[in-house]
Amino acid sequence: MMPVLLGQSKAIETVRAQLQRYAHCDVQVLIEGETGTGKEVAAREIHYASARRDFPFVPVNCGAIPDSLVESELFGHARGAFTDAKAAQAGLIDHARGGTLFLDEVDALSGKAQVTLLRFLQDNEYRPVGGGAIRKSDARVIAAANSNLAEQTAAGQFRRDLHYRLNALYVQLPPLRERAGDTAILAEHFLQAAASRLRGPAKRWSESAMQALLAYAWPGNVRELENIALRAYLGSEGEVIEFADLAAAEPAFADSLPPSHVPNRVERRGSGFVAAKTRTVYEFERNYLTLLINRASGNVSAAARLSGTERRQLGKLLAKHGIKAGPSRPRQ
Repeated sequence: MMPVLLGQSKAIETVRAQLQRYAHCDVQVLIEGETGTGKEVAAREIHYASARRDFPFVPVNCGAIPDSLVESELFGHARGAFTDAKAAQAGLIDHARGGTLFLDEVDALSGKAQVTLLRFLQDNEYRPVGGGAIRKSDARVIAAANSNLAEQTAAGQFRRDLHYRLNALYVQLPPLRERAGDTAILAEHFLQAAASRLRGPAKRWSESAMQALLAYAWPGNVRELENIALRAYLGSEGEVIEFADLAAAEPAFADSLPPSHVPNRVERRGSGFVAAKTRTVYEFERNYLTLLINRASGNVSAAARLSGTERRQLGKLLAKHGIKAGPSRPRQ
């Protein structure tokens, strides 16, 4: 099955339409976007929608190739080309012949490696390390970067001529926080995928857990959501993944919800261990923080010192429970 970028938001539908158009235009493509937005999935979508679908898709993590091995990895080498070259070996460009070479994290290439890649892109010709006849490759190159290559080029950190070569067609992937409505769709999909992958029972998100997912900023984007869904699936004991399971899978959720999203209201319907634990922890936190801020006469810095908590973290907890700092209030 051809990989696709999941979602129904206007932002992702616009990107999908763009990828379909680019699939039928056989030139280089540059895909940019934050980490975890699905750049390799987008590259695969272009490949499998193109006439190259029956040929290899070869992904390369440019940031993982040492400078000394760039030419050998890309172009291959002859026997005896260097100390450990006991046999001739084809390069990644050769493996991608007729298909697509996906250069992920192309912005991580050193200046020397950029020159090596540029020489190939100029005429699609290369020579294996250690000699031999010049070879030609018809592999399509799709590159991806986490950073803005135009800005790196302006700052002198990336070759301008290489940027022009890679940027024949351009795709900007939107972060998950800008894909209204897609978080719920992806969360359900990854939960089903976890059940299938682990050959376990089907599970679902509770109302409070889904509220937390929708309220979260997702700095790691789709990849972060996939990983959290897997951890929450593994950590939950019942068929419903509660807020407590989600917070256990990713502690950042414990401090990310406004008071209106606290699971106390929803979880009162249940009487299981997880629901009881969630209510107890929430009530303890609120009572403790109320007493603490009163004891500190409303001074957050003083309260942080009394509790041995970093001031910023304490501020987040106070905001989570709707407790305002200020003049001391009468104890109740």
